[in-house]
Amino acid sequence: MEKEIVLSTLPHTWIFDIDGTLVKHNGYLTDEGDTLLEGAAEFLAGIPEKDMIILLTARPSSVRDITEKFLAEKNIRYDHIIFDAPVGERIVINDNKPSGLVMAYAVERIRDKWEKLTLIEK
Repeated sequence: MEKEIVLSTLPHTWIFDIDGTLVKHNGYLTDEGDTLLEGAAEFLAGIPEKDMIILLTARPSSVRDITEKFLAEKNIRYDHIIFDAPVGERIVINDNKPSGLVMAYAVERIRDKWEKLTLIEK
């Protein structure tokens, strides 16, 4: 299923979960290690440099080094990474601009499957 989001030309903040969203869920716990989901790296590479990317994970901070090493080897750009997040729902709350510009989107994904996401700037 393809999802479409209409965005402004302003700089954006992207928040991505890691496991099941960008990489195979809990792959870091296997002998093979992490595996990027097909299409995730290309999507991330297409995010403009002016945008901020925040990675969020329930992984313990004890695996920070192997996680950051994997991301660096795969040339995954991010500005901040948060470990030890609770495993429950992720809630984003933001106010809309008086102009009517919607300031928060939530995109739910099927675990371990990168679904095409089309971005349209207006």
